[in-house]
Amino acid sequence: KTAYDIPLRLVGSEMCIRDRYTSTRHTFIYSMKYSLLYFIFFVLSVDVNAADDKSKEMELPETFISGDASVGAQLVDSCAACHGVDGNSISTDWPKLSGQNQRYLYEQLKYFRDGSRMNALMMSVTPYLQTLSDDDLKHIAAFYSQYNSTTGQAKNDEELLALGTQLYRFGNIKKQIPACTSCHAVYGQGNSLAGYPSVAGQQVGYLTSTLKAYRSKERNSGESSLVMQSIAANLTDYEIDALANYMHGLYQWKKN
Repeated sequence: KTAYDIPLRLVGSEMCIRDRYTSTRHTFIYSMKYSLLYFIFFVLSVDVNAADDKSKEMELPETFISGDASVGAQLVDSCAACHGVDGNSISTDWPKLSGQNQRYLYEQLKYFRDGSRMNALMMSVTPYLQTLSDDDLKHIAAFYSQYNSTTGQAKNDEELLALGTQLYRFGNIKKQIPACTSCHAVYGQGNSLAGYPSVAGQQVGYLTSTLKAYRSKERNSGESSLVMQSIAANLTDYEIDALANYMHGLYQWKKN
């Protein structure tokens, strides 16, 4: 398979629909290189003063230690009502937690517990999270990450899909929007080591509201939020809809 042969599941079809671009492979590679360079430049420029302070000793990031899924299973009763027994929510506004990488889940749970991330739908369980330790949160993250996420179905709207595909794979150089693949990977599986979330098959409503929350800077927890805010600031409502639709239908085809 080539990078152009990325499967999307569309509403009304049980078949694997593959869109094919007429662009050359050279164009794809060039666009990916540009998006990656732009992303690296932005990250380096977020706090250049810290890099200039040579008096500070460089510290390596701590290795993430996984939680115990069996312990986490005893801590998620309050979560199942919205996110499902196995983390596959049935509401478009509630995110799927199944298959999500542990580092991302753990960090977000900490933000909610400590009050640095606020969300109306999470207010009812925040008091419960405040009774849990860091290890408890890791166990919950391990519990949900062990499950497979269900596949979504994108709207079979040619114009919407074309725009979503363009933005996700290549970005928009003129609007300074890097390709989403830079952090979330070609098939939307994210980056577990860096804690970048999986977006493949994620609920449309949640993806839409999240991108808008970054655009308004309402969501501002963690260093990665600075990157997402800078990207979302250049997205229109229609572009957000196109990206959400594309990511919802994105999945990695595996040969049996």
